[in-house]
Amino acid sequence: MRKQYHKLPKRLEKKLDEKINQNALVKFDYGDLPKEYHKKYPFKKDKVYIFLGEIAQMPGHCIVIEMKTGKVISGYHTENFIELTEDEC
Repeated sequence: MRKQYHKLPKRLEKKLDEKINQNALVKFDYGDLPKEYHKKYPFKKDKVYIFLGEIAQMPGHCIVIEMKTGKVISGYHTENFIELTEDEC
């Protein structure tokens, strides 16, 4: 059970119910982000990341590793990642 440290916005609470499996392969989804934000994020549409999990003290934020380089990226919203299907891997 998730330990709640602070109240989450409703949009995050709904997304957190859609769990990503730990160590799953994911892609970053720019879907809801304004276009002007795209360059501010370290993610690329064609890159695959390994989802390590949610940060316990930061509900709704996660740690991922870029698959090819091994670069660790943390603190970004879990809701912006989509777990890949076996066909997409």
